[in-house]
Amino acid sequence: MKTYKPVTKSRRHMSTLSYRETLSGDKPLKSLLIGKKRRAGRNAFGRITTRHQGGGHKRRLRLIDFIYNKHDIPAKIETIEYDPYRSSNIARALYADGERRYVIVPKGMNIGDTFTVSESAPIKPGNRLPMEKIAVGTSIYNIELKIGAGARLVRSAGTFAQLIAHDAGYVQIKLPSSEIRKVSEKCFASIGTVGNEEHSLVNIGKAGRSRWMGKRPTVRGSVMNPVDHPYGGGEGKQGRGMRRAKTKWGKPSGKGQKTRHPKKVSNIFIVSRRKVGKRR
Repeated sequence: MKTYKPVTKSRRHMSTLSYRETLSGDKPLKSLLIGKKRRAGRNAFGRITTRHQGGGHKRRLRLIDFIYNKHDIPAKIETIEYDPYRSSNIARALYADGERRYVIVPKGMNIGDTFTVSESAPIKPGNRLPMEKIAVGTSIYNIELKIGAGARLVRSAGTFAQLIAHDAGYVQIKLPSSEIRKVSEKCFASIGTVGNEEHSLVNIGKAGRSRWMGKRPTVRGSVMNPVDHPYGGGEGKQGRGMRRAKTKWGKPSGKGQKTRHPKKVSNIFIVSRRKVGKRR
């Protein structure tokens, strides 16, 4: 982590990551870049559907390989780069057949290291193989939910899941949320922990830096008027005045409340629900 001398109020607690120590300093590969229009949380009608989005520095989208369909072809890490669209760092991998792709880089993997996507790959960080071949207790990331559909779970900086059991054609994995879930043992996963684990320790320091990131201000419900929020109104500082937390639209929210749909199709794969609130 990099801290600063408190020459201004906003600098006093601000911190950033030491990019010179972690990144290779290479420019992104043009063939793996595309432009992306920023919609600032608005839908096709121009109405805000996701609040607190807008502005921000211009960015280019890196095409990340989550499918990993080049089996039994070793790949070498050429560069480690920053990706403005995700918390984890990315690596430019050069496959033995000459193709280059961006992948999420795991903790402990450096320039010059190699990885393989194979059913017979050894258990080492970066390698990718079916979960039926992975031993219980192994840390994994980039987990598939459907065979061949590509990585869907555990892709953020510093995260990992743990394989805890093999069970009749399925494996049970413990996710970072503490949820235990069943996934087909034929699905692939990568070995290790996602890198850039210090990302969660960064202190933004000032409001302007959030605006550079495309985050607009969040207004507390308790300071709104009654017409705008269930918590609004009252003289002076008030509590929310109700037992359970609500969103602006009256839906359940907050710690300890179940918001998952009771008839969701994937409910049969949940072995143990995630633990939330003070008990966690």
